[in-house]
Amino acid sequence: MITDPALPLIPGDEELHIRESVRGICSSFGPRYARECFEQGKPPSELWQQLAEKGFVGANIPAAWGGGGMGMSGLQIVAEEAAAAGVGLLMLVVSPGIVGSILNLQGSEEQKERWLTGIAAGTTKIAFAITEPDAGTNSHNLRTELRRTADGYRLTGQKVFISAVEDADALLVVARFRDQDGQLTKPCMCIVDVDAPGFTRERIPMPYIGPDTQWTLFFDDVEVGADRLVGGQEGGLAAVFDGLNPERIMIAAQCNGVGRLALEKASTYASERVVWSTPIGAHQGISHPLAKAKIQLELARLMTQKAAALYDAGAPAAESANMAKYAAADAATQCVDTSIQAHGGNGFTLEYGVSDLWWAARAMRTAPVSEQMILNYVAQHSLGLPKSY
Repeated sequence: MITDPALPLIPGDEELHIRESVRGICSSFGPRYARECFEQGKPPSELWQQLAEKGFVGANIPAAWGGGGMGMSGLQIVAEEAAAAGVGLLMLVVSPGIVGSILNLQGSEEQKERWLTGIAAGTTKIAFAITEPDAGTNSHNLRTELRRTADGYRLTGQKVFISAVEDADALLVVARFRDQDGQLTKPCMCIVDVDAPGFTRERIPMPYIGPDTQWTLFFDDVEVGADRLVGGQEGGLAAVFDGLNPERIMIAAQCNGVGRLALEKASTYASERVVWSTPIGAHQGISHPLAKAKIQLELARLMTQKAAALYDAGAPAAESANMAKYAAADAATQCVDTSIQAHGGNGFTLEYGVSDLWWAARAMRTAPVSEQMILNYVAQHSLGLPKSY
């Protein structure tokens, strides 16, 4: 059922309280917390626990399952403020954002009781596994398969660039059912525990993007109970996209937070740094690029809020979600690049923390869906142009 989308342009008291509280919790861990987690190879569990205890990680989950009942509009606020404090949490994207949304729309009552309540409380963390080495952005080429057995199913295949598995209790895996004729059919989804026999993983060496890790996953005849199939045996891509549109919204929110942090650092530095007779921020060569980046960022934030409002109302949100992700990733990259330039040589040092934001912003122009695929989507679905792929 579609309801009237709500998009308030002036933040209410509840939103302001959430933003202040989340920013306060994240900032209390210090500016180097996320990098220290990455360097020590450990997840940001302490921060996650504090956010969970205050009910923030389940902001989008319906109140009936223990969540905040604020939808994606609420969760994207949490994600933006965490990133603006220097801690972009990919687990926030994948567990309540993607998996929580899919379970809410596709899960049975038993599955919601078993997993969604824990996701809402932050005590259960479920990562999301869809990307494969040979499929790239073409989900129709997925080869991870689910075969029926006497007691349920067996899962075989490989996934790559899967986030935050090191801190997950289970995985929601996108596979394709292989029928009795040996044909791979529509995509389907199943939940697999991280300690299931036949499941292994390898860490992917990456530059510092955030506190979470990227993984390659291997499924070698992993047993899957029938009660762990989410959305039916042939749920199809429509069921999967119940989580992918929230994913785009959440990535956009994180990019918006990164952009805010970059501009905050640049504005502070440019207001204090004096090379000639005035602070460098008084010179248009510094101020104008920062102002332009600010405009781009605010446009992206507004589109992110629109996409979240449409999704929460049950209205078509794919166009806005894709546009929000594109705009926010582009704006964040511009904000960080401009901030580095404003800092001069200091922009490349770890001391000032600006260079730490580069890959966090730049990676999102490629992942989890590339900007080229978003342009393809907009060309076809928004402009009515012929399909290019």
